[in-house]
Amino acid sequence: MLYAIETEGITKKFDEITAVNNVSISVKPGELFGLLGPNGAGKTTLINMLSTMIEPTGGSAKVWDFDVKKDAPHVRQNIGMVFQDTTLDDRLTGRENLDLHGRLYDMDSKHRKKRIEEVLSLVELTDRANAIVKTYSGGMTRRLEIARGLMHHPHVLFLDEPTLGLDPQTRNHIWEYIKVLNKEEGVTIVLTTHYMEEADHLCHRIAIIDHGEIVALDTPEALKNMLGGDVITLELENPDNISRLCEIYKENGCASIVSRKNNDVFITVRDGERQIPHVLELASDAGIPIRSVSLHKPTLDDVFLHFTGRAIRDKEAGETERVGYILRARRK
Repeated sequence: MLYAIETEGITKKFDEITAVNNVSISVKPGELFGLLGPNGAGKTTLINMLSTMIEPTGGSAKVWDFDVKKDAPHVRQNIGMVFQDTTLDDRLTGRENLDLHGRLYDMDSKHRKKRIEEVLSLVELTDRANAIVKTYSGGMTRRLEIARGLMHHPHVLFLDEPTLGLDPQTRNHIWEYIKVLNKEEGVTIVLTTHYMEEADHLCHRIAIIDHGEIVALDTPEALKNMLGGDVITLELENPDNISRLCEIYKENGCASIVSRKNNDVFITVRDGERQIPHVLELASDAGIPIRSVSLHKPTLDDVFLHFTGRAIRDKEAGETERVGYILRARRK
């Protein structure tokens, strides 16, 4: 099998809203693939189509060589899913939740019991297996959900914002579990996140998605190298001067990339430390006061800013809210 996941022009529309627009991606078996984008960009909608929870409006997709429309039962047999919101029964123990999941996948008793112990050990919850889930911490709950997603030996595991709302220490622990199960279990993982550092730390390749479309796709290092150089950030005292300063830098040719956000101007240059005096001199000659200046190597945040014109956290979750409203209205 060449690809664990392959989509061609997959699209999803909710009335007037296009949540996912003509997306084509290929994920190799054993790859840890990231979907990076702000809330409402279309990440969860794409995952929901790949996991057969909703049907595409257009295009096609295969997961483990099964068509998501024509072979939905076979797709479900080969995937595991960890949702944004917990779907565990908090009145049952951790072991009981896993046992129930195994029964739903028709695992025989002997295999089911053996697998429960394996996945509990993998996420280090053996000592808490017989505790009621409502007594678990947020991190423990997330680990149990990952264990449940692995119960039936899926070939592909979808993790939808797996560390959302967790503290930094717990998030780092979850990262390590994800890396271990990808390496030791050989599971193909598709991870959605809007945490830059999460995608950078975990993923072999990253697709940046915005307004339902893939705007960039490559390894984390290759994406950052696209900018070519150092990033100088200039905070202006008067935001009204931002457009004029951007034009000055573009006309002067001192920067390969010029972008803006709020009161800041971002320019990408080579040999940034030597360029700072010249950059400040251009602003001074134009009579534009600079409040502060900083220099750093390109990050995924800079990449996102370059491709979309804004930082990842600037976008509100308006699309998600509108789609949710439509779905609720339809149910009513």
